[in-house]
Amino acid sequence: MSKQSGRGSVVGLPGWDRCAVMGVVNVTPDSFSDGGRWFDTTAAVKHGLHLVAEGADLVDVGGESTRPGATRVDEAEELRRVVPVVRGLASEGVIVSVDTMRASVAARALEAGAALVNDVSGGLADPAMIPAVADAGAPFVVMHWRGFLEGGNVRGVYADVVAEVVDELHARVDAVLDGGVSPDRIVVDPGLGFSKEADHDLTLLAHLDRLHALGHPLLVAASRKRFLGRVLAGPEGAPPPARERDAATAAVSALAAQAGAWAVRVHEVRATADAVQVARAVEGAREERRTPGAGAPEPARQAMDASGTPGGPDRAEPPHLPRPPHAEGAR
Repeated sequence: MSKQSGRGSVVGLPGWDRCAVMGVVNVTPDSFSDGGRWFDTTAAVKHGLHLVAEGADLVDVGGESTRPGATRVDEAEELRRVVPVVRGLASEGVIVSVDTMRASVAARALEAGAALVNDVSGGLADPAMIPAVADAGAPFVVMHWRGFLEGGNVRGVYADVVAEVVDELHARVDAVLDGGVSPDRIVVDPGLGFSKEADHDLTLLAHLDRLHALGHPLLVAASRKRFLGRVLAGPEGAPPPARERDAATAAVSALAAQAGAWAVRVHEVRATADAVQVARAVEGAREERRTPGAGAPEPARQAMDASGTPGGPDRAEPPHLPRPPHAEGAR
């Protein structure tokens, strides 16, 4: 895998030499963390441009809240919310992802300039979604999903959350491939917070290497989610409001970047962009450390014996740090 595609590349999108940052624009009155703030088209476009200025590599535009208990909007309203914002951002040169479960909205957004379809249902909510994405040749985010969250956290019971999420995502990816979507245009997402409790989310984050084994680039969308509130509150405390979880989000973003995620999806970009940049710098230093003599003072380099061991044959080289797992193949 080339340096340019070291985080996993997706055909149809630029390659980044680090974990990309996906900013969020919710064109909704009821999203869990910022509902109503960007409901107006002009405000939404302005916010998207602000996210890019703060360091977002691409912007995810959605017109339907997927928080637990949210009621679905109708197709006409979702189109009214989403398409003008996509068109406005794309006209400014922004790489736009459309966050939708409807094939019609995905198709119209792609026509308006969107470059990526991000479907939290992985094509399950609308049978027309996969054919529409395949026909358009667009990259497609396949998220782990167990159904709509109306009425609460649906089917959040797991014997082994990592194994079950991997198996269910694998089956979903196979269905997407069978539907005609190219393997180098598929991204996978573990679906943090969707039919999962806090311990499930944390366990998945601790085992991102298992998700990389699916062979596609990985999107991690942890921003401001409930499990971060639980961690910050501790066993007895009250979780802080969603907008007070951005530092925790940045911490997860750095961990995901170090673990080889292709992108992280966040509401507040600057802190995460900085965290990802630091994680990338640390990884770069680790890579240099693996190269015999790299970064060593000149006397130390001269003291290397023929085997590359600093200080001659009587001095053992310190053990290398483990390499973070990387996505194989595309996402």
